[in-house]
Amino acid sequence: MTLQELLNESIDRGASDIHVMAEQRPIFRINTELVASDFPVMTNEAVTGIVREMLGDRRYAQFLRRRDFDFATFVKDRARFRVNAHFQRDSIAIAFRAIPNKVPKIQDLNLPPVVETFVDLPRGLVLVTGETGSGKSTTLAAMIETINHRYARHIITIEDPIEYTLTNNKCLIEQREVGSDVPSFASGLKHVLRQDPDIILVGEMRDLETTGAAITAAETGHLVLSTLHTQSAAQTVERIIDIYPANQQNQIRAMLASTLQAVISQTLFKRIDHEGMIPAAEVLVCNNAARACIRESRVFEIPNIIQTNAALGMITRDQSLKRLFLNGCITREDALTHAKTKDLLDATLSA
Repeated sequence: MTLQELLNESIDRGASDIHVMAEQRPIFRINTELVASDFPVMTNEAVTGIVREMLGDRRYAQFLRRRDFDFATFVKDRARFRVNAHFQRDSIAIAFRAIPNKVPKIQDLNLPPVVETFVDLPRGLVLVTGETGSGKSTTLAAMIETINHRYARHIITIEDPIEYTLTNNKCLIEQREVGSDVPSFASGLKHVLRQDPDIILVGEMRDLETTGAAITAAETGHLVLSTLHTQSAAQTVERIIDIYPANQQNQIRAMLASTLQAVISQTLFKRIDHEGMIPAAEVLVCNNAARACIRESRVFEIPNIIQTNAALGMITRDQSLKRLFLNGCITREDALTHAKTKDLLDATLSA
């Protein structure tokens, strides 16, 4: 079995992920479920050979020192893969995440319609949140691609690693990869304001320095898009504030209240009407009431603001789950398992 055979087979079967480790057959994740491939059991030497083939000698030596390494590989004209090589039980294992070559249209992602309007914002901070594998990178790439066809802007992305490869249309797009083009997210953001960007995409706001730089960039008149591993808009706001020391939290509340434009919190579900996945999404659009809640440390009121402002395009997670179930896209069990207020949603679905 060669690396290209493995990747091509995963593409043919529509796998979102591949897991490779010694003494196991390669495993595919297809529509959320783990499925054993038909390839033979891998030896430790075979797994090591695949990693060395992808990394080359210099980066392989770095991997042996770090014990974890993030990078990307591709199948020409078919797909790219985000890759993490790591050790388990003192042997090498690999996790691949498939990234289609073609960036999907934002209209095809089954997100609430208001999400498309966020690409028209001239400045501010837009966050896409959710667990790993919830489609955050795809949503961001679709937003960038919409801007690319709609406006003449200078877009700079800082990613770890670069996932979707973006091609200039009306926009000038620079994609910078952590580790090869920049040493870190924070370092890339430190210098990006000197590079005349209109729009900045930050792969992840993962620490205080990166978060602070992203908010500052939004405050100085840029549109900043980024991600967090949070499950709701309220949790997203709390996470950002909690990153800061207590004596700086009032200041960051004021900055966040003035810069945050929207939060999209999404989770992917296996469809039951046909093959594929579909997101349930909570969407917060920052109106005056939401900004006041952030500024005055009343974040607990954000869910109520979302629920009562459907006219602005806002939607709660439970409202999104209800729509997906009633439209025959997901099971009742999935809807209730992921509901915020399970009893209330159960009663609504039974009405």
